[in-house]
Amino acid sequence: MKSRMRTILLVMMFAAVVALPGQAEVTVGATAPEFMAVDTNGQEQSLSAYRDRFVVLEWVNHECPFVGKHYGSGNMQKLQGRYTEQGVIWLSICSSAPGNQGHFSPEEANRLTAEKGASPTAVILDEDGEIGRMYGAKTTPHMFVIDPQGRLIYQGAIDSVPGTDRSEIAQAENYVEAALEAALNGNPVEVPSTKSYGCSVKY
Repeated sequence: MKSRMRTILLVMMFAAVVALPGQAEVTVGATAPEFMAVDTNGQEQSLSAYRDRFVVLEWVNHECPFVGKHYGSGNMQKLQGRYTEQGVIWLSICSSAPGNQGHFSPEEANRLTAEKGASPTAVILDEDGEIGRMYGAKTTPHMFVIDPQGRLIYQGAIDSVPGTDRSEIAQAENYVEAALEAALNGNPVEVPSTKSYGCSVKY
């Protein structure tokens, strides 16, 4: 009971999200917005560079307990490893502004990626929030899956259990995994949109 109450309180504290002025909303089935950025290794990244590949966009904040649930359990790293090995591009994006929770320098971000055993294709620090607002990213994590034609085929939560307890992962339906498995096998995504949960993006 205490664990359940703690989860509810954390959800209330971190998951309340208010749409920000100028924040866009992306539509499943439509072309995903193009962006250009420099990653934490100084390499240029753009969505169009990965046309003909599946792309996952993962909004991340390593100081958020909801993100901590998926990295502390190894769940996010397992997804990254499994699908990048199949040729999927995985871009972890941090839209925390300087001075806000979750903001790190490129060097600090690379250290965290290594310490956590994560394997995204690249990490992008979206300090001005341009990419986050373009996609309407509201929480960490907030997940987007884009097909090889550049169309958004999934957006929303990583899974069906909006809590911070790692033990809940085994009982949850992983929406990102389901979307990728369906799409990689040429099938339609059965659940293309869900409500994301987690800490609000610290624009």
